[in-house]
Amino acid sequence: MLPNQDRLLHALTAPQLAAARPRSTALDGRLVELEVAAWLHLPGLSDLPVSLLVSYLDGDQEREVSVDHGRIDPQQRILLSGVARLPLKQSLSRVELRLRSAFAPQSLKIEEIFVQPVISNVA
Repeated sequence: MLPNQDRLLHALTAPQLAAARPRSTALDGRLVELEVAAWLHLPGLSDLPVSLLVSYLDGDQEREVSVDHGRIDPQQRILLSGVARLPLKQSLSRVELRLRSAFAPQSLKIEEIFVQPVISNVA
């Protein structure tokens, strides 16, 4: 099996991190939810399976969650999106969106990145 190749797409800024407020969960933990989307153009690649991940630090522990998977279309583009649910035991820091593939793309054009905290209406 080939090793995975990860490419950094976006690191959340300080204001984006500040807006991502944890909420309590039923299992005595905390959770941050982020809506994320990445529109990507990968010239020279078609039909390659790729995944969108969010990696983050929970205190001093590295964690990652999978958001979406798909195959690059014949026009060498893909939209990956979903809600990233980040369980926390300590504090959230260094949040990054990453593209994972079996082969490292020679070129990657980020057409658009979207990141927004999910706002809970629970009082």
